[in-house]
Amino acid sequence: MSSRGGTPIAGGNFVDTANNYTDGSSERILGELLQGRRDRFVLASKYTCGIRDGDVNAAGNSRKNLVQSVEASLERLRTDRLDVLWVHARDNFTPVEEVMRSLDDLVRTGKVLYVGVSDWPAWEIAQANTLAELRGWTAFAGSQLRYSLLERTPERELLPQARAFDLAVLAWAPLGGGKLTGKYRTGGTGRLTGENGEPDPRQEDIVTAVLDIAEQGGWSPAQVALAWLLGRPGNVVPVIAATGESQLADNLGAVDIRLDADAVARLDAVSAVPLGFPHDFLREPQITRNVYGDRWTEIDDRRSTHRRTVHDVL
Repeated sequence: MSSRGGTPIAGGNFVDTANNYTDGSSERILGELLQGRRDRFVLASKYTCGIRDGDVNAAGNSRKNLVQSVEASLERLRTDRLDVLWVHARDNFTPVEEVMRSLDDLVRTGKVLYVGVSDWPAWEIAQANTLAELRGWTAFAGSQLRYSLLERTPERELLPQARAFDLAVLAWAPLGGGKLTGKYRTGGTGRLTGENGEPDPRQEDIVTAVLDIAEQGGWSPAQVALAWLLGRPGNVVPVIAATGESQLADNLGAVDIRLDADAVARLDAVSAVPLGFPHDFLREPQITRNVYGDRWTEIDDRRSTHRRTVHDVL
């Protein structure tokens, strides 16, 4: 994040890091940079990932790791509180009840103001927030997940869950690890491949569409990919990780881009993923009729906004 005279450029005031990024030096550097202006920023960090080999208590979602991780983060960040603490990933050994009660205890001490969750299954996030609501504990206010034109599987469960619980969504890897900038397309500096290392025609088609739309609009490919994300239903915030000031300025330019309906339709179509069961099943005409009755189209007309949100977007 750049600044002049202590004032953030372009209004940026949210900084997201983690206790294990670059062995803690990320937090130490931020602590130095924010000295004297800490209150102007929303500061977020994470806990869960292991920081010491050979120590079983230095990793996971447990209360012990939570407390010691937060204490160490506060020291490195030179602050007395985190505005947001994210649970970095799901540890299946720690009960959800322990996680939520432990987080609530930290909020009550004032060392953490809000809590969020990263890389959890949708059903467990729903379980956690329902449990928190029933017991008067602090619930998750946001969800971090991998989401981009190249990774739309969160639309199956995670994004509907986030909207149902009114969670802000922070989308990490919004440029697909740089692939959506076009630098890895076949014939360039690398190849667009899938997890098996083989060329991936779907990725090629998506990147081609992004590049075409960018050229037609006079934008960069990164701006097109980010603008698409910003236009998704719900509160979706791309998490950008620029390596230089020019790249940061380019990414921030996405907020001023408005993709037209044709561009959005092309990107939606080329990047679409099957929603799987039960979503695709419930969309079948006969099943829809069975569920809603023979006057479904009349109900649809009266609830067109709802249907567009639930069916067409997903």
